[in-house]
Amino acid sequence: MNRRELMQLSMAAGALGVAREAVAKAVAVTQPVVAPFGQRAVVTPNGSSLPWRLVDGVKVGHLVVSEFDHEIAPGLTIRAWGYNGSTPGPTIEVTQGDRVRLYVTNRLREITSVHWHGVILPNGMDGVAGLTQRGIAPGETFLYEFTFRDAGTFMYHPHADEMTQMAMGMNGMIVVHPKTPRGPKVDRDFVLMSHEWNIKPGTRRADPNAMSDFNVLTFNSRAFPGTAPLVMGVGERVRIRIGNLSPMDHHPIHLHGVSAELTWTDGGEVPLLARHPETTFLVPVGTVRVFEFVPREPGDWAMHCHMTHHVMNQMGHGFPVMLGADARRIDARVRPLVPGYMTMGQDGMSEMAEMQMTVPDNSIPMMGGAGPFGLIDMGGMFTVLKVRARPELEDGSGWYQHPRGTVADVAPVERLKADGIDPNKLT
Repeated sequence: MNRRELMQLSMAAGALGVAREAVAKAVAVTQPVVAPFGQRAVVTPNGSSLPWRLVDGVKVGHLVVSEFDHEIAPGLTIRAWGYNGSTPGPTIEVTQGDRVRLYVTNRLREITSVHWHGVILPNGMDGVAGLTQRGIAPGETFLYEFTFRDAGTFMYHPHADEMTQMAMGMNGMIVVHPKTPRGPKVDRDFVLMSHEWNIKPGTRRADPNAMSDFNVLTFNSRAFPGTAPLVMGVGERVRIRIGNLSPMDHHPIHLHGVSAELTWTDGGEVPLLARHPETTFLVPVGTVRVFEFVPREPGDWAMHCHMTHHVMNQMGHGFPVMLGADARRIDARVRPLVPGYMTMGQDGMSEMAEMQMTVPDNSIPMMGGAGPFGLIDMGGMFTVLKVRARPELEDGSGWYQHPRGTVADVAPVERLKADGIDPNKLT
């Protein structure tokens, strides 16, 4: 990182600007039944499901590979690659035993293919360019046809120049509902794809050659505060399916307010005797993890990757530790060159996010989205579980109204005295 980039990031660190807009809405409508025994359709926050046409008993779908503009969060739009104009591509949702005919049209300027990650199918449909098929040339449309024999949650992605194509956003999720589901019925079913990008401040393309400097972390290719919340009801059974096609990093996904059980992986269903409660689920690169829970407490609960740098946006590094430093003389010397410059980090980072400062074009602050009590100083792979008594009335934009006396606040003096607590005394 050069000096100019450091100065840009210092200015960007606290700017809220358009990134303080309300999070995306997610109406909690009842999803239609799409599979036997009342299994409901999945919800892909900030995304969609692939539409089907039924032709002689075969489900027919079309994936178009192309480049397009994609908004990561308000203020940051990139040129991405994906399917049907979105990243991740539309969720492919079927029932075990369905036969599908998937047409893939390539509008890139290089070859591509589609690999159905985790799906067991005939070898010639596996989608590995050069091994099981030739690459799909620019302008060509290939046909994949096979039967989903196994239930589960899988993924799809290219197996041609995958370092570049996957880094640019080419991925998607596959949900195969079982013919005969076991266990309690699920009321809400969400699909998330985790991903990581290297997007330099002020640029519009991710760096596909990055191996470690990932500065934008996303759920369904959106970073907080651009991630749509997951709306659910108290007492409902909720399933969350998370795939990880990040280039390099595993993601420990942590849930606030609930404990959950791992019920499926992309290899199949987890036996009942092997399940146990967790609040954090590691999702390694190239895998899917599915967990289920029943929320008991209403509220706005965080769900995020617990790698602390993965809940930051366009974070800078490679400069000296400034924590505890007196930077007033440094700032005075730099400001004639960069008006408004302020060294970040000498008192921690949170207060920087409250300051209205200029950011480079097409960039977002390192952290921060508007919350009901002020700034939420997290970004990246972060979203909100909105647990409500009446979820059908929630559009995702409002905040939980806490009952009187249930919010942590400044301790009353009389309470401190009654409990024998002296804040000025070291213990």
